[in-house]
Amino acid sequence: MPSTTTAQVAPRKVIITVAPTGGMATKDQSPYLPTQPAEIADQVAECVEQGASIAALHARRPGDDAATCDPDVYARINELVRERCDVVINNSTGGGVDGDMIKAYDTGELRIDFRERLKGLEAPHVEMATFDGQTFVISSQGRELVCKTSPRECDEMAARMTELGIKPEWEVMSNANIVQDCQRLIDAGFDPGPHWVNVVLGLDHAFQGALPYTPRVLHSMVDDLPAGSELCVSAIGPQQLPATTHALLLGGHLRVGLEDNLYLRRGKKATNAALVARAARIVRELGMEPATPAQARDILGLKPLGS
Repeated sequence: MPSTTTAQVAPRKVIITVAPTGGMATKDQSPYLPTQPAEIADQVAECVEQGASIAALHARRPGDDAATCDPDVYARINELVRERCDVVINNSTGGGVDGDMIKAYDTGELRIDFRERLKGLEAPHVEMATFDGQTFVISSQGRELVCKTSPRECDEMAARMTELGIKPEWEVMSNANIVQDCQRLIDAGFDPGPHWVNVVLGLDHAFQGALPYTPRVLHSMVDDLPAGSELCVSAIGPQQLPATTHALLLGGHLRVGLEDNLYLRRGKKATNAALVARAARIVRELGMEPATPAQARDILGLKPLGS
């Protein structure tokens, strides 16, 4: 007669990243968008209470809320975040589509400047940072912006992150982003693993070369992930909920937040805490548990906080 008892298996721990600000949205689009250090830190702490364990942080200038990677602004954000909670701090090297990030060339071309982007690595408390190892064109506010990360610039960013002891978050928007410089740098020994790969879908309306979310697209990108990768999925606007839920079914993790999606549902503006709370509820409904920041550090191979 078969046994009626079953072994107790601990639920899988899922890392929920919150991206509270981003480099594109404005308070005109959502009054809930945090842009200055204290409000960013307050919202991150609230999101940790709801189940977030990584904060993907963008900085904005004082006064006009325009994008910046100024290490002094990041320092203030990171210090206030660390005072309030133990979340994993992940600073952006993407910056944004205005402010300090934009450099105009004599040809009329506008670029998101690589030197400005690197400044996001220089603040205290940075444990992770985004690594966009590709070149793409962004259509924003009626302009075309080139975000160039050449192979040589990829090498430079990797070297600086290694010097500072910062783990990369590989931000990829297509299969080519994975199999080219991401895989090349991993094969060369940068980022010994586990590799944190954030698949960003749904930017195809604004980012040349990016892909939309469909189940087939996500599966094809998962098939191309480097060995030893941890999958995280982000998606833009209404694609966020199905794509991040799909990530859970594939054994992955997820990112939510106002950087990616300003709405909780049609016609209802979101808050960062509400998006995290919904993600945590879905995680639990599927028999998993949100990871704590300490558990996230263990999954990612990061040093324990304070060590």
